[in-house]
Amino acid sequence: MLKIEPLESQKHDRANFSCGKDSLDNYLRKQASQDLKRRVATVFVLVNEPEISVLAYYTLSSYTIDISALDESFAKRLPRYPRLPATLLGRLAVDQTQKGKGYGELMLVDALRKSLEASTQIASLAVIAEALDENAVNFYLKYGFQTFQQDPMKLYLP
Repeated sequence: MLKIEPLESQKHDRANFSCGKDSLDNYLRKQASQDLKRRVATVFVLVNEPEISVLAYYTLSSYTIDISALDESFAKRLPRYPRLPATLLGRLAVDQTQKGKGYGELMLVDALRKSLEASTQIASLAVIAEALDENAVNFYLKYGFQTFQQDPMKLYLP
């Protein structure tokens, strides 16, 4: 049974995770547990219970954005504070052996759902995604994200 749950370093097997991007692979293996302990990011993993191998993962954290970086049609409806609250979807990766199964979309939808639910308690006007390459940019654009004018590798979904 597929299940998305918070990463538990003692429970989940991350050793063989490989999405093809060293920075994403190394993050899950070496840094994710530290970020959890330091409360700088939450990490959610997809497993197929009773297996404990990570099939995919994503991270969420608090973020602020400069209002001038937003599209004017969106920004004109917002207060003119210099920095505004958002949620950062910092990383999203699917193991190469699991590609083509829709797990990227599943993880994105779960991240957006959690972000929306959290925004009822802690304000957030958008979800920000940081893409590593053009394929990732196109993935996010397909789901309605918009690129920042100053940085086309960074996207937001109001």
